[in-house]
Amino acid sequence: MDAQEQQLTDQEILDTIKTGKKMLFFTAGWCPDCSFIKPVMPEIEAEYNQYDWVTVDRDANIKIAQQFGVMGIPSFIALEDGEEIGRFVNGARKTRQEVEDFVDSIGK
Repeated sequence: MDAQEQQLTDQEILDTIKTGKKMLFFTAGWCPDCSFIKPVMPEIEAEYNQYDWVTVDRDANIKIAQQFGVMGIPSFIALEDGEEIGRFVNGARKTRQEVEDFVDSIGK
């Protein structure tokens, strides 16, 4: 999970989402609902490894969160070659099943 925890700059995030299939995971250290889902994220990421998972710290990357219209966390946005193909964005706590159902809904 080292790569997921690495703090990326706004520019690094913008560069990495230009090509391929990416899943942005918007989170923050102070967020209890984010802490709820974080322990199962490595398993979700392994199961859905067709995506490169990119953790976006909502506070450190506020411009990215604003660009994508993310007000509530945890949230997930799927991209393919820089284009949004799906979003699961709200401020509610998310279960592993809900995250998996979201990823399934946009196709493997």
